[in-house]
Amino acid sequence: MTERISTAPTTAPPEQGQWTYEDWLRLPDDGYRYEVLDGVLYMAPPPHPEHQRSLSPLGGQMIVHVTARKLGEVIFAPCAVRLPGQPVPVQPDIFFIAADRLKFFEKQAFNGAPDLVVEMLSPSNWVYDRKEKFQAYERAGVREYWIADYRAKTIEVFSLKGDAFVLLDKWGPGETAQSEVLEGFEIAVDEVFKPLDL
Repeated sequence: MTERISTAPTTAPPEQGQWTYEDWLRLPDDGYRYEVLDGVLYMAPPPHPEHQRSLSPLGGQMIVHVTARKLGEVIFAPCAVRLPGQPVPVQPDIFFIAADRLKFFEKQAFNGAPDLVVEMLSPSNWVYDRKEKFQAYERAGVREYWIADYRAKTIEVFSLKGDAFVLLDKWGPGETAQSEVLEGFEIAVDEVFKPLDL
């Protein structure tokens, strides 16, 4: 992740819609996730444990599938992605880059649209991931967008058709989610949202 300056700000923060990469760099490294889309600052608190627990089986299965077939690389947050037209990087929960596009990784970020992005919804990011990030990923040319919801125990997969996302399907308990971008990849929804055995 890009190193941020952790000193207290000496000037008033920019107005919403005016945030720049330099402003973002001045934000504190305090455990919150700060992202800027179209000059607007968004902040999310540290994720809920269920958010993180649900990402592990999904990302893990994707890694196994991608590695076995030498398709590219699957990356977990925090890792900066600089979307086309967005000067400030975002941090998808999980993203996949096809092998022929790995050359777009630079020292501090991946520059370009990932081939596939996964975002796990939380109460604090529900609207952001469904609206702002949805639109940003769509405009950037992300080929497939997975929205997983650990509270509803559902996975929605959107595929880019032309310049717009189209819902491929929505899967719930007892069903199996599938990808078009990762040919042959599927995962049981129940495997992603396993209850915690206490």
